[in-house]
Amino acid sequence: MKKIVLSLYVALFITTNVFAAGSSSSGSSGNDGGSSAKKTNYEKAVLLVKSAKKYEKKGKSEKAKKVYAKAQKLLIKSNEKKPGKADTLNYLGFTTRKLGDFENGEKYYLQGLAVDPKHKGINEYLGELYVATNRHNLAVERLEVLEGCNCEEYDQLKAVIAGEKSKY
Repeated sequence: MKKIVLSLYVALFITTNVFAAGSSSSGSSGNDGGSSAKKTNYEKAVLLVKSAKKYEKKGKSEKAKKVYAKAQKLLIKSNEKKPGKADTLNYLGFTTRKLGDFENGEKYYLQGLAVDPKHKGINEYLGELYVATNRHNLAVERLEVLEGCNCEEYDQLKAVIAGEKSKY
């Protein structure tokens, strides 16, 4: 009888530890709201960028800049931990540009394009940066990369180039 009880305890212990290890290693994907999965710095930054964009639309530019700065710090950490991810470099370029540092924003975008030359977000945002820095010909080059993608990034960059939008 003692052997059976001991065997059950051992089996229960092993089963519990195996399932616990499998559920905690999934990171942040599949968060069902009730899960306590921790978001990555990148995921937190993306949420902050979306929030900052909303502040910009409401005309609260100082609040937006503070939120962009928080997002940028998280993106820098994310890029240090997992360098060379095009999406991270895209948002690093975006937040840096939104904070007024066009030179370093452009560097991040170009690093991202080295990883993924057809990245829609990078091509759109780099094109917007080129418009903001009076380099129309380079903006048109980014638009040409997006041509045929049938995507909103193409339409948005085309509008910026045409002067239909005033915010970069």
